[in-house]
Amino acid sequence: MAIIDIQKISKQYDIKVILKDVDFTLEVGQRVAIIGQNGQGKSTFMKILTGETEADSGEIAVDKSVKIEMLEQQPKFKAGTTVREAIEEQLIELKSAQREYDALSLQIAEDYENEELLQRQSTLSIFLDHHNAWDLDNKIQRVLQEFMLKEYEFKDVSLLSGGEQRRVGLAGLILKKPDVLLLDEPTNHLDVYMVEFLEEILLKEKFTLIFISHDRYFLDNIATNIVEIENGAMSKFKGGYKDYLAQKEQMMLNMQRDHENLVRKLRDEAWWMQHGVTARRKRNELRKNNYFQLKEDVKKNPAKIQRMKLEIDRERKSFNSSDTVNKKKMLFELDNVYLTLGNKPIIKDFTTRILQKDTIAIVGPNGSGKSTILKIFLERIKIDKGSFKKGDFKVGYFDQHREMLNEDQTIMHQFCPNGGDRVELNDGRSMHVFGYLKNFLFPKEYLDKKVGVLSGGEKNRIALALLFTKKFDVLIMDEPTNDLDIPTINILEEYLQNFQGALIFVSHDRYFVDKIAKKLFIFKGDGLLEESFQKYSEYLEDEKDVKYVELMEKEEQVNQKKPATQQIIEIQKKKVKLTYQEQRDYEKLPDEIEALELEIKQINDCLSNPKCYEEKGIVAISKELDKITKLYDEKVERYLLIEEMIITLQG
Repeated sequence: MAIIDIQKISKQYDIKVILKDVDFTLEVGQRVAIIGQNGQGKSTFMKILTGETEADSGEIAVDKSVKIEMLEQQPKFKAGTTVREAIEEQLIELKSAQREYDALSLQIAEDYENEELLQRQSTLSIFLDHHNAWDLDNKIQRVLQEFMLKEYEFKDVSLLSGGEQRRVGLAGLILKKPDVLLLDEPTNHLDVYMVEFLEEILLKEKFTLIFISHDRYFLDNIATNIVEIENGAMSKFKGGYKDYLAQKEQMMLNMQRDHENLVRKLRDEAWWMQHGVTARRKRNELRKNNYFQLKEDVKKNPAKIQRMKLEIDRERKSFNSSDTVNKKKMLFELDNVYLTLGNKPIIKDFTTRILQKDTIAIVGPNGSGKSTILKIFLERIKIDKGSFKKGDFKVGYFDQHREMLNEDQTIMHQFCPNGGDRVELNDGRSMHVFGYLKNFLFPKEYLDKKVGVLSGGEKNRIALALLFTKKFDVLIMDEPTNDLDIPTINILEEYLQNFQGALIFVSHDRYFVDKIAKKLFIFKGDGLLEESFQKYSEYLEDEKDVKYVELMEKEEQVNQKKPATQQIIEIQKKKVKLTYQEQRDYEKLPDEIEALELEIKQINDCLSNPKCYEEKGIVAISKELDKITKLYDEKVERYLLIEEMIITLQG
């Protein structure tokens, strides 16, 4: 049954047609991805669904009982709201329903034949079932943990970065589970582990979803249907991204066949369109009969070991080949490198060599050090210990801040600062500037526009186009696919695959990494940096298996310790009341903890200020931070222990 039914809607801005006679239907349980080039109307269509924008014509029928909610690009929160409060604010209706259900249950226990009470309880039960809202407190804790918001739980949400605030907004929405959830680029500002958690929730909770995303693995894992908006028209495809590619490929084959028929009829015409789309290959997962077999498979993992052995053997042979070394010059050499920022270890004892034509993706959780290692290669930060050697060569750098662009210049002047109308590409070709920018989806009339008036996605396209007019031996890129639509990412991939130099890039886009990278630098946490020749998606699958085994082993250890834990609980229950010292500690510890939190913040602020830490000495400040952090942890642990004792006594 359709909950949204759109017939023949059109939308136009000035002379630009955004949507023309578009039909769209959404049914319960569908997860529809909206794709298309930037500026084609994806966000406009979403705003029409929410009522923020009106269509010029057409009919929109929405089930009146259905609530449609959208994650804003910049969520707004009440002043003075903590992160946890901001999430709970989204759940007021669900928590109220929970309380009413519990109250009704008590009433029904005394008046179990009251039909009105039973009917209301049934309605609430269906509502809570639909939103899976029976265990909200535990779900809040999990989403805080998975979205790396736990440490900010009781902090003012306004103090968080834009990306962190989006994670707060997303956390509240997925817990609230509206009837229809609209998401615009939900994986921006999420690392790969957060994306996997989001995928798990959306699938497990059976969301009805409409979303825009450039993350093709996310599209493939989540979408039940794909809608492509192009030139005001809407094309519909069943399945995920690989199904879309297969269907698009078939469309292209049909078009090609029709065109070949036309060529045969009109022998004086000899043009045709060719387009190949290769459905991506997904790693097959081994099925395990039981936990013990799984553990053995993961620990031994003969297929993985053999694959790694072959790659290492090939690499060793290439290093030992004098011909290869002469052809592939050394770019970077890192030997036993250590780096610490503040008191946090970023890199411990890492050794590697980077040669000409190496293609390396740097991956890992947010905050693990991915962008920091790029700064080492760019010589913007010095290592603490070890050896870092850099050859004599030119480096191109693309970052999310688009450093190379001058927003006051026109696009034409940006590419032809000395006049003329041609650009020299890094592969030696000379092209007319319009012909070149046409490859990056810019029409001719854009040449006289100032860079500053372009959208974020358009600025990224211009920055990429400008980058490939420069000559360099090494290209370093920080999150190059952020804010790019899929057609632009395809252009970027084509240029990178034809690039003759070395490529080092940070990305959370699993599909992009799989397609471009030949090698991975994986940040594992606590300074551990691992080199791998696996596909990134395969590494993540292996990592899941290892984590599953570790979780099972932890559960075994907990089960073995249960009798002792039970004894401790029973001893605590025998206590009649707190001692005098325990009562005093419980009263004064909150103020002491708050004071220490302030000290820790002040020290961290100093560590991020070169003038401050140079004056006081970074080693001395780090030692002071370690000392205060240890004291802080001790006091928090003491307070929580007493609090648990109070709960036990009250129970």
